[in-house]
Amino acid sequence: MWSLIVAIVVGFIAGLIARAIHPGDDKAGFIMTTILGIAGSLLATYGGRLLGLYGENSAAGFIASVIGAIIVLFIYNLVTKKTRV
Repeated sequence: MWSLIVAIVVGFIAGLIARAIHPGDDKAGFIMTTILGIAGSLLATYGGRLLGLYGENSAAGFIASVIGAIIVLFIYNLVTKKTRV
């Protein structure tokens, strides 16, 4: 449970940094950026556990969370560009 809370807090910060790093015109607001950052942090945490990079009760590091957030933001932009008119 504690690692989930840490992943959410780190994801919040990682989402803000990922949006600043990711090139392009993002239409996502503050809330969506936060959600995408949290999703990226969780992706990094659980993906790292699946690959054996992290222990069962440890969260991903900050850099991995930012990378995960950039990946999720990139996928989000691909999906929303197809649905925008």
